[in-house]
Amino acid sequence: MIGSLTVLGLGPGAPEWITPAAQAALDAASDLVGYGPYLDRVPERQGRTKHASDNRVEVERAAQALRLAAEGRRVAVVSGGDPGVFAMAAAVFEALEAGPAAWRALPITVEPGITAMLAAAARAGAPLGGDFCAISLSDNLKPWEVVTARLAAALAADFVICLYNPISKARPWQLGEALALAAGRRAADTPVLFARAVGRPDESLRILTLAEARAAAGTADMATLVMIGASGTRLIAREGGAPYVYTPRSVAKRPCATSQGRT
Repeated sequence: MIGSLTVLGLGPGAPEWITPAAQAALDAASDLVGYGPYLDRVPERQGRTKHASDNRVEVERAAQALRLAAEGRRVAVVSGGDPGVFAMAAAVFEALEAGPAAWRALPITVEPGITAMLAAAARAGAPLGGDFCAISLSDNLKPWEVVTARLAAALAADFVICLYNPISKARPWQLGEALALAAGRRAADTPVLFARAVGRPDESLRILTLAEARAAAGTADMATLVMIGASGTRLIAREGGAPYVYTPRSVAKRPCATSQGRT
């Protein structure tokens, strides 16, 4: 009997942010494969086996999932957020390409999820209303020189920039260097979001200036999504609440009269 493999995302953390399609794949699976903390978010169920592993063995984890599917199992590979954004979908296809030809007959499905930058943007307002990009600051799979070259290009193009994997115990300096690079191309009062664990009980959202963000770089962690505004990103002040953050859809039109600018 041929099995199946579905790669899915659990979203940032809130149970209501798991898509119905991803939930259906979880419910149908006989085996769940993933990073331990992500699998911990899925309730135990009789007849379903969890295969947890460390966060630095993505391709090995993907190969294990493919072997289980080849044995006739209904396998779900579990990611946080969206499985196609710096996550397990690419690892599955990397393992598939390098693995036995028989694996290519397996039915493989990728179910999308809500990635951290979309959850953070929704909390803040509409900072991704214009052109944007996502860059991982991790240099585990690419040289730091590649990271900084891509960051410099995105800054020059005036994208809103979402930084994943901004800092860790092994590389506590990289976010500070990235923000210093941004300060060479963006104004000191450019809005920067530090969105941590959005959708979880310990969620926090800080709206800072670029100058403040540079000073606060050491307070971020791997659960933090950092978003650097474009030159046109704006704040709308509110009494009794945090400002709304948005990026106008057009760079040719002036914001409407109700906008307060960076106040």
